[in-house]
Amino acid sequence: MSKRKVLMIASECTPFAKTGGLADIVGTLPEQLNNLGMECRVMMPLYRQIKEQYIKQMEFMRWTTLKMGWRSVYSGVFRMEYKGITYYFIDNEFYFNSPEIYTEYSYDIERFSFFQRACLETLGEPIDFMPDIIHCHDWQAGMIPCLIDAHYRPYGYLTDVKTVFTIHNLKYQGIHGVEQVADLMDLPEKYFNDYGILKDGLPNFMKAGIVYSDQVTTVSPSYAKEIFMPYYGEGLDGVLRTFSYKVSGILNGIDHDDWNPQIDGCLAKNYGVENYREGKKANKAALQEAMDLERNTDIPMITMVTRLVDQKGLDLILRVIDELLMENCQVLILGTGDPDYENSLREVENRHHANMRSLVMYSNELGRQLYAAGDIFLMPSLFEPCGLSQMIAMRYGNVPLVRETGGLRDTVHAYNPETKEGNGFSFPNINAHDMLFLLKDAMKLYQESPEDWDILVHHGMEEDFSWETSAKKYLELYEALYQ
Repeated sequence: MSKRKVLMIASECTPFAKTGGLADIVGTLPEQLNNLGMECRVMMPLYRQIKEQYIKQMEFMRWTTLKMGWRSVYSGVFRMEYKGITYYFIDNEFYFNSPEIYTEYSYDIERFSFFQRACLETLGEPIDFMPDIIHCHDWQAGMIPCLIDAHYRPYGYLTDVKTVFTIHNLKYQGIHGVEQVADLMDLPEKYFNDYGILKDGLPNFMKAGIVYSDQVTTVSPSYAKEIFMPYYGEGLDGVLRTFSYKVSGILNGIDHDDWNPQIDGCLAKNYGVENYREGKKANKAALQEAMDLERNTDIPMITMVTRLVDQKGLDLILRVIDELLMENCQVLILGTGDPDYENSLREVENRHHANMRSLVMYSNELGRQLYAAGDIFLMPSLFEPCGLSQMIAMRYGNVPLVRETGGLRDTVHAYNPETKEGNGFSFPNINAHDMLFLLKDAMKLYQESPEDWDILVHHGMEEDFSWETSAKKYLELYEALYQ
């Protein structure tokens, strides 16, 4: 295969703008693809925080006026090299001068309608780059394959460009009114039907990506199968079953250099597989001191680093957490999200101040310390397209206890004391007491079978969750588009 040119289009990307795992993927995958012989670049919005921090490092390339219905909208593009990757930033202060990446939902539809149309207008001469493959991520880029079909191919442009659409979270779909989307996207009437972009009578950006792209991927093999079922399909399961021939799942990876307890500067003591117990004790003692918890490194510590939303199984936890905290254990939960969950966790801490801490905040440093200090990492998600936290936890010797769904099913395998196989604990049903009883079993194994626990931790710390493996599968997917 000749050196293919790939353009990733996404609403966020580390280190420039991040709210979740999407940013990590778009920030890491291009480097791995380039290492495999591709030429991969990234295009994203020029948000205010990016402009404030990086504008002096950018090259202004050109500006134009984009027609969006009755509007004539300025569209600029800047270019920047970062760690060997070329990034393009779409500039428009009216749309992207907000202090937040995402704003009010209907306004976000307009913002990302502009973004997608502006991305396509830059291709070729304006940025001196014409991709062979446009890789679109989530609903904020989901209309791009449809726009190519409507605005470019009928006139002989972008006819050889292939498109890949990756679903990171099917729950968020980009839905708005017919008149508004027709106006913003300048789409002919033939696209506004059930065979096109409409779902339940409304334009749906996620559906458009599924229908019009050449290949659809999700971020784990199990999630790719689950979304064909009504429970996980978020109303699009029928559409996905129709296009199942082009749907596949490729597991996300993590940056092994970044998430490495041997060199992580946020830890009280660095450690690896061979001295993990020594490292764990030092980090647990430091966290207990900082959190004013009982100083006892033999107590099993259960940690969570998560968004506080229903998807993450917070209702299961709140249902049994009082029973759990009657056990000889310590529980620390770090994250922000739904105010009701934030307040509920604060109330739990007030009731169980001796052994529970509710850390309602975002802190990368503290998150790393929880990964390093914890013994059991709790992740009882109702659904989980991929999940990165369970992979990170294993790297730090923090044994994951998860619900069997999506990427959690693909990465966490229940430990069997007889065969000495497995790297964590898992339960199948959305049942709070199933989770509680498994937690009690895990704590019993931790306290009574140190040899088994060592094997369990070693298995997790030695897993290969690097992006290199995933990038090779994306490379195979790209190659198949031209066969």
